[in-house]
Formats: sequence, C-alpha cells, structure tokens
Amino acid sequence: MTTESNKSAGSLLTEALSHVSSLMRKEVDLARAEVNENLKHAGVAIGLIVGAVVVALTALNVLSAALVAALTEAGIAAGWSAVIVGVLLAIVAYVMIQKGTNDLKLSSLAPSRTAKNVKRDAETMKEVYDDK
Repeated sequence: MTTESNKSAGSLLTEALSHVSSLMRKEVDLARAEVNENLKHAGVAIGLIVGAVVVALTALNVLSAALVAALTEAGIAAGWSAVIVGVLLAIVAYVMIQKGTNDLKLSSLAPSRTAKNVKRDAETMKEVYDDK
C-alpha cells in the first residue's frame, strides 16, 4: 500500500511540476506577445515623430518663404497668408511631436499585464504551498 501512495504522491508531484512548467511557458509567451504589441505601438509613435519632422521642415520652408515675401513686399496679403499657413503647420508638428513622445514613454513599453499575471500566479502558488 505504501508503494501505491508513493506512486500517487510522485505522480501528483510530476503533474504539479508539469502544470507549473506549462504556466511559466504561457507567461513567457504572453510577455513576448505583449512586448511585440508594445513595440508596434512604439513604431506608430516613431512614425508620428518622423511625420512631425517632415511637417516641421515644410513649416520652416513656408515660414522662410513667408518672411522673405513679407520683407520684400511689405504688407502684401500673399506673404501673410504664407505666415498663417506656416504657423498652422508648426502647430500640427508640435501636436504630433507631443503625441509621439508621450506614446514612447518606457512605462508604456513594459509588459504590465504579464507582470500582474506572474505576481498573481506567484501569490496563488504561495497560498497553495502555505496550505499544505
């Protein structure tokens, strides 16, 4: 009878270790998926920053042309129109840069859901072993 209880305890231990191993593999897979999702989000943010740089360069060109036109023609509406367009493009670039840099914060790249799951799993495992 002791042999059967040893086999039972041994198989239970093997099964528990298998479940823990499976759980850890799933947590690693979840972390990998979450990091990939966050990196895609960072890629979009980098795209916004690149777009903002392009818009800012356009704004700089327009503002430069507007300044030349304004100084040359002193008060002709076309120059001031260029200034207005340049200012608007500069505002768009500023908004894009702010959005892009906010989206690139390191805290947004961390796998926070996986960290919560691992913490929860560790607490559950601790409770199970404390009960025994």
